[in-house]
Amino acid sequence: MIKYLGQTRLLVAVDCIIFGFDGEHYKLLLIQRGFAPEKKHWSLMGGFVQPNESLKKAADRILKQLTGLENVYMEQLHTFGEPNRDPVERTIAVTYFALVDIQKYEKQLSKEYHAEWFSLNEMPELIFDHNEMVEMAKNRLRYKAALHPILFELLPEKFTFPQLQALYEGLYDTNFDKRNFNRKLLSTGLFVKQQEKDKENSKKGAFYYKLDQHKYLDDFQAFLKFIPNPEKFLTS
Repeated sequence: MIKYLGQTRLLVAVDCIIFGFDGEHYKLLLIQRGFAPEKKHWSLMGGFVQPNESLKKAADRILKQLTGLENVYMEQLHTFGEPNRDPVERTIAVTYFALVDIQKYEKQLSKEYHAEWFSLNEMPELIFDHNEMVEMAKNRLRYKAALHPILFELLPEKFTFPQLQALYEGLYDTNFDKRNFNRKLLSTGLFVKQQEKDKENSKKGAFYYKLDQHKYLDDFQAFLKFIPNPEKFLTS
């Protein structure tokens, strides 16, 4: 086997930043690290890339192994390569962020690795540079959500406008006027009203809606109409 002479071999790891939404708050899925250093401290789920794996295959494997989750929305975020980021060996970390419907996947979580959801506002201190990874993922999510309806990955297939409003308010850390927000949503023409109502959160109830995927593909700019000051999220 031919190898490049005089070169140092480096480890490559994949770290997965898993976001969820419980109807009111954004959550981050963390595990307790199972080996030294930082054993039993809270960590993003991660692992080393094997010689026969692509980065995406490694991310899929790690996600399923540590949490039981598979077939979720996931995309590559950034590469972290500071020489001393891992105190044991020189390790390059490639990060992915994923969006999951908490209710849909909660029963699949692996008990072996103590996977647990934490509110983004109350999460514990993470190992190494994982806090930096989470902050970068939050900023990327804000940017992506201003262009594409990826936040719907956090919701069930049917949702109410109050749920959708809470979803966007939580991400952009702002408040919408309910009447204006609903009017902007309806003006996009991207939502299909259902017959059923959610009556758990109010006596009057709120109608369920679904996203019309076909119309979205024809008019993806419609989502910009109800993002507050979208230009500040479109310069990254």
